[in-house]
Amino acid sequence: MKKDYYEILGIEKGATAEQIKKAYRKKAIEYHPDKNPGDKQAEENFKAAAEAYEVLSDADKKARYDQFGHSAFEGGGGFGGGGMNMDDIFSQFGDIFGSAFGGGFSGGFGGGFGGGGGQRRMKGSNLRIKVKMTLEEVANGVEKKVKVKRKVQAKGVTYKTCPTCNGAGQVMKVTNTILGRMQTATACHHCGGTGQIIDSKPGQADAQGMILEDETVSIKIPAGVVDGMQLKVSNKGNDAPGSNSIPGDLIVAIEEVEHETLKREGENLHLDLYISFAEAALGTSKDIDTVNGKVRIKLEEGIQSGKILRLKGKGIPSVNSYGTGDLLVHVNVWTPKTLSKEQRHFFEKYLTDENFIPQPEKSDKSFFEKVKDMFS
Repeated sequence: MKKDYYEILGIEKGATAEQIKKAYRKKAIEYHPDKNPGDKQAEENFKAAAEAYEVLSDADKKARYDQFGHSAFEGGGGFGGGGMNMDDIFSQFGDIFGSAFGGGFSGGFGGGFGGGGGQRRMKGSNLRIKVKMTLEEVANGVEKKVKVKRKVQAKGVTYKTCPTCNGAGQVMKVTNTILGRMQTATACHHCGGTGQIIDSKPGQADAQGMILEDETVSIKIPAGVVDGMQLKVSNKGNDAPGSNSIPGDLIVAIEEVEHETLKREGENLHLDLYISFAEAALGTSKDIDTVNGKVRIKLEEGIQSGKILRLKGKGIPSVNSYGTGDLLVHVNVWTPKTLSKEQRHFFEKYLTDENFIPQPEKSDKSFFEKVKDMFS
């Protein structure tokens, strides 16, 4: 089971953005590869801290994690499942380390990242798609196969060292100021910081050596996801130019298809069941919809309109594995809008009959009490 992100960074759940950043910097320096050469456990701790910071430093991801835990990022990998490696960490969070390691990184993981800049390992752009899910699929989890159109490096494309920066990925600029000569490093405009440019490419490739290809991607979606939740499938986005680049990710947005009869409220489901006067008076059995097929329920004699029947465990599983919700069946006695002469005579005959006069018991809750119970 994956360790809690807050626990990894040693902070409380209500920590501020500044506290999160400070805690990550402390852990990153403690487990930095330069400080722990050859220590595999330190490397794993370093990656875990970066994974925690990648989520908690992003307001949207943090909100999803606080609500759904690690399940919010399942569905095809995620950060620790083959997404960012050491190069990604130094490329994305290098500014966090500042000058703690002499303004740079010694290498060994692709070289030259950190506060001192250097050749960047390019990552391709992300792709985003929507996946529609029925309520039954949400309740049980599903594996979806989707076709995506990705930019990939064309076969036969080759790269050579950028002549402008000589493969460094950056160029030095010297400017004269009132304080003296200042030297700054900027990403090379010729190669975009990769240190490489295209040497040769096939005719069908674009200027960056890319072609469009269709690929079928398998996405494992856990039970209990909600409309609007986003899952990440690592390395299934667009490729980036360069012989040392890595693909972007595929971001999958969940779109829940409305069910014909069942209405979702968190983990609970609601069903409106309409019955006739006769069925309410005599009692009956009814087949109703659930996310796992039809089930038969029994309605007792004299059941009242507004009665709520709770079917335990017939709702939606929690995405965090905290249990399964219930199915609440709302009984509604249907009043006919027109009556035949014979039917009208029947009701007129018993209009003043003592047995037909409403006599609610103290245990019969009012509509407002039922609404209050539902939201408490």
